[in-house]
Amino acid sequence: MAYDVTIISLRPGTMPRALPRLKDSLTAGTGQLLACWTTDIGTLNQIMVIRRFDSAEAAAKEREAAVMSADPLGIGEFAISLTSDTYAPLPFLPPLQPGTYGPFFEVRTYLLKPGVVTGNIERWQKALPKRIERSPLLTAMNSVSGLTPQFIHIWPYKSMDERYSVRTNAVKDGIWPPPGGGEATLLHQKNDIYVPTEFSPIK
Repeated sequence: MAYDVTIISLRPGTMPRALPRLKDSLTAGTGQLLACWTTDIGTLNQIMVIRRFDSAEAAAKEREAAVMSADPLGIGEFAISLTSDTYAPLPFLPPLQPGTYGPFFEVRTYLLKPGVVTGNIERWQKALPKRIERSPLLTAMNSVSGLTPQFIHIWPYKSMDERYSVRTNAVKDGIWPPPGGGEATLLHQKNDIYVPTEFSPIK
């Protein structure tokens, strides 16, 4: 099983016209659509799409079709850029499932130093049980294509107040982030808050 994560940057003012076309394209495409979200805080006019494929090869075939298309995902005329990479979930996590979790999704994207992926998985496996007592994790996954090693973890929240309270207290109580990370493992960090589109299976 592999997840394809596609990030689309649109020209300002084109989101209302782009989303209906994107919905039609994703419905007709291969892979199982899991999420289609737009940025609320962070890089504006941006869409994140998450699809599940049976294999990394199937995801790569879908990416190739988008590259070769004159109208990728049906919104070529509105898009500034489109990036798409395959991710593998951390091995101890359950598969992503449609449902209502948000409506706010914090997507944290880290570029890891070479050679630290295995240690990062081990730290997360050890520290995560206490962290998810405070609020659930939607998923965490490592890239297996494109810019590697890239690590994404996604946290749903009912409100931004909940996010602030949970994160602040988890740090204060010493249960998060997993010890041994930070400067020793990270090259770059990025954070965006997304909200679901009306047709996103994960809301």
